[in-house]
Amino acid sequence: MAQTKSDPNYKVIAENRRARYDYAIEEDLEVGIVLQGSEVKSLRAGGSNIAESYATVDQGELWLVNSYIAPYLQAKTFGHEERRRRKLLCSRKELSKLWNATQRAGMTLVPLVMYFNHRGLVKMKIGIAKGKKNHDKRATEAKRDWQRQKARLLREG
Repeated sequence: MAQTKSDPNYKVIAENRRARYDYAIEEDLEVGIVLQGSEVKSLRAGGSNIAESYATVDQGELWLVNSYIAPYLQAKTFGHEERRRRKLLCSRKELSKLWNATQRAGMTLVPLVMYFNHRGLVKMKIGIAKGKKNHDKRATEAKRDWQRQKARLLREG
């Protein structure tokens, strides 16, 4: 993610921290998301979760399934459904690449992070991923522990 420290509009809304543990991310892609007004206001207030969600290509369109955006209390009659399917925006070339990737064995589209970009628009970074086996997860954990221990030894010595 290209982010500058002085950018006042950039703000992470929701992050899927388990995605890099459960999946081997081969490539990531920035996409837009179609939202209602009450959903954007709720995101600015900080009520969302993308941990259990996934993306899918259905009938030539990219959809985000099972993402949670909290209801906005001030929008009583014009509110939104909390877990509705939301359309993701990308080019035709990117869409065909994603469709081809999901047709291969074991590939899935995992949302990694949802954020407001420098223009204040809601964007999402999705990853083309392959599920890790348990031994792969243990190897990742061991590598992370070794890096942590090595940093601790360098600080002390």
